[in-house]
Amino acid sequence: MPKPIKQIHLAAHFPGVNNTTVWSDPAAGSHIEFSSFAQFARTAERGKFDFLFLAEGLRLREQNGQIYDLDVVGRPDTFTILAALAAVTDRLGLTGTINSTFNEPYEVARQFASLDHLSNGRAAWNVVTSWDAFTGENFRRGGFLAEDQRYERAKTFLQTAHELFDSWRGDEIDANKQTGVFLSDPQAGAFDHRDAHFDIRGRFNVPRSPQGRPVIFQAGDSEQGREFAAAAADAIFSRHSTLGAGQAFYEDVKDRLARYGRRRDDLLILPAATFVIGDTDAEAADIAYEVRLAQVSPQTAIKFLEQLWNRDLSDHDPDGPLPTVDPVVGEHAISRGRASVRMFRDPIAIANEWRAKAEAENLTTRDLIVEVTGRQSFIGSPQTVAATINDFVQADASDGFILVPHITPGGLDPFVDRVVPLLQERGVFRADYTGATLREHLGLAPLPAPRRSGSSNASTGVAS
Repeated sequence: MPKPIKQIHLAAHFPGVNNTTVWSDPAAGSHIEFSSFAQFARTAERGKFDFLFLAEGLRLREQNGQIYDLDVVGRPDTFTILAALAAVTDRLGLTGTINSTFNEPYEVARQFASLDHLSNGRAAWNVVTSWDAFTGENFRRGGFLAEDQRYERAKTFLQTAHELFDSWRGDEIDANKQTGVFLSDPQAGAFDHRDAHFDIRGRFNVPRSPQGRPVIFQAGDSEQGREFAAAAADAIFSRHSTLGAGQAFYEDVKDRLARYGRRRDDLLILPAATFVIGDTDAEAADIAYEVRLAQVSPQTAIKFLEQLWNRDLSDHDPDGPLPTVDPVVGEHAISRGRASVRMFRDPIAIANEWRAKAEAENLTTRDLIVEVTGRQSFIGSPQTVAATINDFVQADASDGFILVPHITPGGLDPFVDRVVPLLQERGVFRADYTGATLREHLGLAPLPAPRRSGSSNASTGVAS
């Protein structure tokens, strides 16, 4: 029997604090004015995308003890943006990253339940942990949690939030034009949760929302992150951009679902992907090279180099060879608050790999950084990009992609105008929305109505 053709899922990521955006382009716009977010969201909805995604940065990052001068400063609060976007869109899902290390379940559950009501069922929560004490200094909790403790808190946080979402069955509130509302069940909204992380009790004051609870996203790639996603998430962000790596990650995560009583279709794999489109493949390649040079200026190349070498390299020539000294290995990091630093598990080994590549290909420091920090996943004509995306999805390297343009807010338009119609012609992407909620866009089964439990501290089953 031939394998059925998969439908592609597409989403749009409005870049956050990073150097992805090419600010030197005249078309680059504000990352704080609401008009930028509204334009970006409307374009994604015009393209019939599943959702818009906002990442979150909880502290201004530093390098050499100074504010990282390539970052965007002034990113507004995620919930505020998403709530405002709910008023200017009709079908587009609204996904936000909210940290489980420094927040509390009641406030986060209340905010997402409210957003799901305001958007008529389009809310999604990307559950993340925070890995460093530097970021924690901004919060009352502060401090550092080891990786196993971070995921244990995240797991318990999500379980607790689910108890709050499920404290309403959905049929326990009636509208009365004279008095507003009244409860038909005196236990509606009641919760009582005690464990090593949380000791809370009371009554959840937001009735059950259209989706029951938000769609759950997760972005970890570690062993614990993959297991957490298999147990609790509806979709997982992936950083694996090549076909082989994507297929290996896809199979690994999907194979974990059965032990939680879940089907393979219960979890979507959605890598982040950039794109450059030209009239021909050759033109797109030329544009992509210029984009990379704009993203990795000489100054940026040195900043990236310092993150691996963990030492001040401000006097290093970006047009010369890589440093001959080895990286400094230790607990103290020259970069603080940067997730990329933790990816360098063996700095000396990586430095040697970079040196070998630079020597073999005759690359300067800047050339090398351009190569190793490459962000462009799809480069080519509209026909080439559409075919490549479809090939990845049909080969089970992903279930779709979260697109990150290098110009905001207008950088999504070429993809929507030139690639989406080709995917629609192939019959692998929707011509129009057929559902109203984000769960429907993603092809996820509706959540069953919660049952009143005799135990107020019963788990709600994060794997559902």
